[in-house]
Amino acid sequence: MSKITVWFIRVAMSYFIIAAGMGVLMIIWPWWTRTYIPGHAHLNLLGWISMTIYGVAYHIIPRFSGRPLYSNRLAWLHFYLANIGLIGMVLFFGFVGHGNLRYEKHLLYSAIVEFTSIVIFVYNMMRTIKSAEG
Repeated sequence: MSKITVWFIRVAMSYFIIAAGMGVLMIIWPWWTRTYIPGHAHLNLLGWISMTIYGVAYHIIPRFSGRPLYSNRLAWLHFYLANIGLIGMVLFFGFVGHGNLRYEKHLLYSAIVEFTSIVIFVYNMMRTIKSAEG
């Protein structure tokens, strides 16, 4: 497996553990739900599920297309932006949930970073597939 695949799978597993732990804590302390559900949901969907999909896609799509990945540099840029965006979103969802509305802009910036990473991923995959059309 490529390094990018391994790293996406590693961080996905880490986010899965953290999100599951948050879920348990929200059961123990139900008042946390109001504040931490958005972070919990994003850790599960963007952290666990999406990072797993990214890792699998970086492994499978080049093999299915019969061509190398369009850009390894874009894949690493995607990796860093996706993680920075997700961690920022989880943190700032928590701050905003505690009533610190001055962090709403930071939450928006984190979401934009996350969205940018998604666009980079789609572009890299589409170019990989396009190169297979020959």
